[in-house]
Amino acid sequence: MSQATTNPTAGSENGKPATVKERADLALNNDFLRKAVRFTTERLRDGKQKAANDHGHWEEWRERGRQIRLHTIAHLDYYLNLFADKARANGTHIHFAATGEEAVKIALEIAQRKQAASVVKSKSMVTEELHLNKALESIGVETIETDLGEYIIQLAGETPSHIIIPAIHKNRYQIAELLSKEAGEELLPETTILAGFVRRKLREKFLDADIGMTGCNFAIAETGSMVLFENEGNARMVTTLPKTQITLMGMERIIPSWSDLEVMATLLPRSATGQKLTVYMSGISGPRRDNDGDGPEEQHIIILDNGRSEQLGDPEFQELLNCIRCGACLNACPVYRHIGGHAYGGTYSGPIGAVLTPALNKNVDQWDDIASASSLCGACYEACPVKIPLHDMLIYLRRRKVERGYGDKAEGLGMKGFGAIMAKSQRFSNVMKVGRIGQKLLVRDGGIPSKLGPLKGWNNYRIAPKLADQSFRESWKGLQQELDKNSREMDPVIQKRMEDLLAKRKRKREELEGGAGHD
Repeated sequence: MSQATTNPTAGSENGKPATVKERADLALNNDFLRKAVRFTTERLRDGKQKAANDHGHWEEWRERGRQIRLHTIAHLDYYLNLFADKARANGTHIHFAATGEEAVKIALEIAQRKQAASVVKSKSMVTEELHLNKALESIGVETIETDLGEYIIQLAGETPSHIIIPAIHKNRYQIAELLSKEAGEELLPETTILAGFVRRKLREKFLDADIGMTGCNFAIAETGSMVLFENEGNARMVTTLPKTQITLMGMERIIPSWSDLEVMATLLPRSATGQKLTVYMSGISGPRRDNDGDGPEEQHIIILDNGRSEQLGDPEFQELLNCIRCGACLNACPVYRHIGGHAYGGTYSGPIGAVLTPALNKNVDQWDDIASASSLCGACYEACPVKIPLHDMLIYLRRRKVERGYGDKAEGLGMKGFGAIMAKSQRFSNVMKVGRIGQKLLVRDGGIPSKLGPLKGWNNYRIAPKLADQSFRESWKGLQQELDKNSREMDPVIQKRMEDLLAKRKRKREELEGGAGHD
């Protein structure tokens, strides 16, 4: 994966932000990326399906998860205040940040007040959203990612291309090359060797760090606790060894109670990786107490809005806040599986990113084209453990794009022309006849390989079929004559039975209609 793929202006010749098509072209021409993404997403998708089938009542639990999230988001102000009160009672410092800039400022102030020289981080998409690593490094604080995938892409100078598996676009040979440079010696491309080097390297960082920084999978309102799901154990090191802990969480990460966590702990790991349970699930309720053997002396939780509250009360997009960040929609999406995450140009990729990024940025012109990076097949909805209708939201975004004047004028004229042609059957028939004549100059071996005009995008990767010599409508008359010729007269007994049945249905319908009229 080249650095250009992570650059939002990559593929653009005029310095303007590249379009999703330009970024996708780079990805489609990167064989290493395509093979790595396809291999891993297929494994995750198959694992999720098997875990769901083994569970036995998957659809019922999906609906339970959806109802919990709908209820929580509908009463988000109540649960946020309850969580903040309980967390403060536990000794946690709570900070509310309306914008990303405000959240970064709070985190930097804590680091400066603690005179921190280094920060160790567990995986957090919110910190990626805020570009917090760069901000910390700008004030001289060394920032180290401790999740293996995050550590790899940090060394590569890239951003995550998947919500759950940040380095999904890398194969083991590329990873071995990166880690060999860091080690100053050649490391064989074997998992145990590469993971062993990272483990030894990070152990020193854990012991020396002044601040531990995490994200938050779920925040429990009834006790003011925050919960982390992980498979490597690094988050436990981050939350126990440094004297100061900072957690950054999106304001929607709340759930009401520990009993609700049971549902989420069933849905999330199965949807994300096909596991029945994550290896580590940590519940943290405040800083270290007098009788505790470990833990931070000071804990801060920064609760981030950054455009999330804009979705509250919006009937088309409020359910977007139900997301539990499992990544299942990415693994199911045929577009993501071909182009990976960096082609989306933002922190969040795949179907959820195609909706969340424009929503958080108030659907500004820069992000409008992301909503078009979808086949609208609905696979994301079927994969989502809390049943978010992302395919519908993508259509809403496309509509809003046109309503706000960002639509492509050529596309608009084309749709008007298509509507005019389809309005009358004879007009459509005449156009098809003209098309059959005009296509003769372009047809080769039964297809149209030309890349002229609107055919260019399609024919870059396939060949357009030619128009049939005779349409179905035109062939119907002959088919009907053949059917009439071969049909036999219906048996009188069967015919009488069918007539009686139809008459009975007609009487029943008239009775129902008459009763409705009296009401």
